[in-house]
Amino acid sequence: MSWAPHVTVATIIQQNIAGNGADARFLLVEEMSINLTDLVINQPAGHVEANETLIEAAIRETLEETGYTVSIDSVLGLYTYTPPDSSNHTYYRICFLANVESFDAMRTLDTGIVRTLWLTLDELKATGRARSPLVIRCIEDALAGQRFPLSMIFEQPRTTGTV
Repeated sequence: MSWAPHVTVATIIQQNIAGNGADARFLLVEEMSINLTDLVINQPAGHVEANETLIEAAIRETLEETGYTVSIDSVLGLYTYTPPDSSNHTYYRICFLANVESFDAMRTLDTGIVRTLWLTLDELKATGRARSPLVIRCIEDALAGQRFPLSMIFEQPRTTGTV
């Protein structure tokens, strides 16, 4: 099997209960693992689809996995991850900071998503079920105030016909 890159997006949606970072809760999803044997916890995340911008993918994945419509505020960072059990796949995760615009409680969530959760970083760590180390790292970076402007992303506008 040859090496394959996977471009994914994720969103960090933070809810401050008492106005400080220590009480911050993050929107997460409980989902089936890739091997379908364990429940893991992840940010709303997924693969970028054909003809989709990174921001469009982040908004779509968040809605499909949580029922929340979000607006993208900024870029948190670009992360790479190669699972220890597979040297044939590397995930390139572009993580965004997002704000809730609305919620559809009646929306059916994507296949494999069991439920949504609002957890603090400490609660997430206590579960021991983060899908990858990136789940915790992204929250730590968000709590540290890391952010980059959306203008750091340039996506060539789609054109019709040949170039």
